[in-house]
Amino acid sequence: MKAKIISRLLVFIALFSLLGIDIAFLLNLPIVSNLQHNSAGTILLLSNFFLTLMIGVPISLSLGFSALITAFYLKVPAMIIFQKISAGINSFSLTAIPFFILAGQIMSEGGIASQIVEFSKLIVGRIRGGLAMVNIVASMFFGGVSGSSVADVSSIGAILIPAMEKEGYDREFSVAVTVTSSTQGIIIPPSHNMIIYSLAAGGVSIGALFMAGYIPGIMVGIAQMIVAYIIARKKNYPRAEKVPLKEALRIARNSILGLLVAIIIIVGIVAGIFTATEASVVAVVYAMVITLFVYRSLNLKSLVTVFKNATLTIAQVLFLIANASAFSYIMAYLRIPYTVAHGLLQITDNKYLLMLLINGVLLVLGMIMDMAPLILIVTPVLLPIVTQLGWSPIQFGIILLLNLSIGLCTPPVGNTLFVGCAVGKTTIEKVMKAIWPFYIAMIVVLLLVTYVPWFTMFLGSKFGG
Repeated sequence: MKAKIISRLLVFIALFSLLGIDIAFLLNLPIVSNLQHNSAGTILLLSNFFLTLMIGVPISLSLGFSALITAFYLKVPAMIIFQKISAGINSFSLTAIPFFILAGQIMSEGGIASQIVEFSKLIVGRIRGGLAMVNIVASMFFGGVSGSSVADVSSIGAILIPAMEKEGYDREFSVAVTVTSSTQGIIIPPSHNMIIYSLAAGGVSIGALFMAGYIPGIMVGIAQMIVAYIIARKKNYPRAEKVPLKEALRIARNSILGLLVAIIIIVGIVAGIFTATEASVVAVVYAMVITLFVYRSLNLKSLVTVFKNATLTIAQVLFLIANASAFSYIMAYLRIPYTVAHGLLQITDNKYLLMLLINGVLLVLGMIMDMAPLILIVTPVLLPIVTQLGWSPIQFGIILLLNLSIGLCTPPVGNTLFVGCAVGKTTIEKVMKAIWPFYIAMIVVLLLVTYVPWFTMFLGSKFGG
């Protein structure tokens, strides 16, 4: 009861502050008129954005509203803002996002996750803490198929969290493994977040980003497996039972059909057979054929539900991108990227320390905002700085996604963490006690990827350039 009162009080304060700031700018009070033009616009833009978020306005609307209000103050014609909103989603590359989301939804609902879990047992099930290893490897495979950490947690978590608990694993440990391992779907292609970054970065090769994500994604999985093995040894978690050869061959045959979609997509893009957009359509058609006619896990009735759920997600993502385009335009108009770059370079001219600072900023931002809007907001601001320091846009894309994927597992706005706790029927407070070793493992990988370009550029430049 007390928490609810405090929450309502904060919302009231945020709303009152928002109205006060907008009135001050509308009336051009002395506190505003004494500011430089760009400084006043920046304050108006950011205050409207954060205060509307605090009062519960969806982030996409917060972006569009703050851009429109600031444009009104700057005397930028409203028509330009609406043109930027329209132009933000008027891109052929963006059409890949709806199809990848739909393909992931079909695979998630179509039983491919359970086939991948069984296949993972064949590979790592006999290791100490076998089901934890299976969880991580299954996320590696399924993430590479669905490209979504939330889809990973929802599908694989629903299978493995109860199974791990039944075998004697702590519930909180099971949820921690599931939540952190699911972030591999952000790094291992196909990932629609890579397509969003490509758009925000001005057309970085999607094929290069896809290939650059493989080694870091596998590194995240290996680091998490090391942590899980150490904990399993300490707590004496069991191994999985040995699978008979005949059953193993059957499982391998069935699961390979599901995994082929990732191979088709990547080989097709790298070999130049089709673009990322065409690959996404191929993924949808293949997923429908497999789930409808091979696994027979979906029928026409359930397919309608799949399309409905996918449509809602697609609408949210595209509406967000559209509004973020207007927000980015106002940021560029106010020279915010230049101001931030100048400010960071004033702190230190050591490029390694500066990248460490940027990683810290991204980790904090990832804790308080969702991934897609952050990609669209921070890329135009930080990309010019890191390229000036000598980092490739491809490498920075993976660094950015790694940072923000950690944010998906951290409170207060970690969507993947929330879904994992809901699936595991536990609380965030309990899971946090078990999850911190996995945070450390992911941060170690982040630092390696940041300071050793080979991990991203070996495949990114060799096959995706």
